[in-house]
Amino acid sequence: MGGIVDFAVAFPSARADIKAMHSASGVALADLARITHCESFPVLADGERSWELALGAARTVLDRTGVAASRIRQVVYAGSGEWDRPFWSPAAKVGHLLGADDAHCYEVANFCNAGMTAIRLLCAAGALDKGEYALVLVSDRLSRMVDYRDPDSKALFNFGDAAAAVLLQGGAGRFRFLHSAMRTDGSWADYYAGEPAGGRVLIRRTAHRTGLADAYVRQFTALVDENLAAVGRTRDDIAHFLINHGDRDMHERLLGTLGIPAERSVFNYDRLAHMGGSDTLIALGDLRDAGRLRQGDLIMLATSAMGFSWGVTTLEYQE
Repeated sequence: MGGIVDFAVAFPSARADIKAMHSASGVALADLARITHCESFPVLADGERSWELALGAARTVLDRTGVAASRIRQVVYAGSGEWDRPFWSPAAKVGHLLGADDAHCYEVANFCNAGMTAIRLLCAAGALDKGEYALVLVSDRLSRMVDYRDPDSKALFNFGDAAAAVLLQGGAGRFRFLHSAMRTDGSWADYYAGEPAGGRVLIRRTAHRTGLADAYVRQFTALVDENLAAVGRTRDDIAHFLINHGDRDMHERLLGTLGIPAERSVFNYDRLAHMGGSDTLIALGDLRDAGRLRQGDLIMLATSAMGFSWGVTTLEYQE
C-alpha cells in the first residue's frame, strides 16, 4: 500500500462567462445559473494547453516536498484521453521536462474518474516499493469540447478546466490509501460521445434518458458501503465526504441518502464549476489549507465519469 505525500492544483488563465453562453446558445441566464451556480469559472484560454498546467502543478509539488524528479519511478497522466495533441503521450512530455528520466510514463483514460483510478492502481499492494515515488497528473481540456452554441449541450456548460499533480509514495504518505471501489454501468456508454467538428472534438448527447441522477445516488451509496465494509468503519466515521462538482442537487441528495451532514463535505459551486477530475482534490486542498484536517480523519473521495463509471476512494489523514 501507499499514500499521497502532497498534491497541488493549477488553474488556467481564462474564464467562461454565463452571459457569453447566453448570447451564443439563447439559453436563459437563470437556467444557466442553475447549471453553473456561478457567473464565471476558470477555463483554458486560446492556445493554453492542459499538459502545461499539469507540469506547473507537478513542479509545485516537487519544489514543496523537496523530492527530486530523478526519484520518480512512474508518471501517470489521467483524464479523458482527448489530449492536447492526438496520438501523443502527455505523460512522457511532462516526465521529460521534469527530469524524471528513469520513470515509466503512461496514460490512464477514464474521464473524471481517471485520477482516482490511477491512484488506486499505484497504491495497490506491490505497485510501489516502500519509499518509491510515483506522480499522477490529472488534467483535461473539457471546456474546449463544449459547444456553447448548442442549447441541447447546456448540461455541459459547467465544464471548466484545472490540473492536479499528486505525489505518491509506497508505504507512506500524509494521506494513507485505505481502499477504493469502482464500477461501471455500460448501458450509459453511448449517452455522450465526441463528434469531430472543425478541427475540434465536441461532446454531444443522444436523446434524453431519465434515471442518471438515480444511478449516481445508487452507485455511490453502494460503493461507500463497500469501502466502509473493507476498512471496518461506519458512515458515522466519515469525517469528510468530497464529490465531483457536476450537479449540486445530486450532491445534496447523496449526502441526505448517506446521512452525512453538509458540513462534512465541501461546496465550491459559488466560485468554481466542474473542474473535471480535479474537483475532489481542490476540495481536499481547501480542507488542508483551512486547517480542518485532524489525525486519523477518514476521508472519502467520490468521483464519476462518462460511460458511466463511479468510484469511491478512502484515505486516512496522518499528521
